[in-house]
Amino acid sequence: MTVTRLLGTVTAALLLGFAGQAQCEASDLKITEMAVTTKVVKGNPIDSVRRISSSSVKSLYCFTRFSGPKDTDTTVKHIWYLNNKAVYEDSMPVKGAHWRTYSSKSVEKGVSGEWRCDAQDSEGNVLKSVSFTMN
Repeated sequence: MTVTRLLGTVTAALLLGFAGQAQCEASDLKITEMAVTTKVVKGNPIDSVRRISSSSVKSLYCFTRFSGPKDTDTTVKHIWYLNNKAVYEDSMPVKGAHWRTYSSKSVEKGVSGEWRCDAQDSEGNVLKSVSFTMN
């Protein structure tokens, strides 16, 4: 085998190894807790909303706790839906093996319907969803 061919083979193997590693890390990101809440205190949700009146709150929060490899450095997106129509989205970093974050959505009085918040990874895969009703 020539040196040039050997270097080409080694380079290809390294590139495939790095691509496989990045793919593995993205799939290793897991959501261990996700809730829509009325407030986040000291980095934790105070409740989990299933049904709520739009006149009782000004904002809602989608709290998400992640577990992944220790060198995790990626972004996730929360997409808020009202009656299956996307109405708001927010991107947030995830850095580290144990990470928590949240997005917030202002609530207008009189808005009602079926709500959902999806957590998507950097590739657009839905990791988890939470649903609630607002009346």
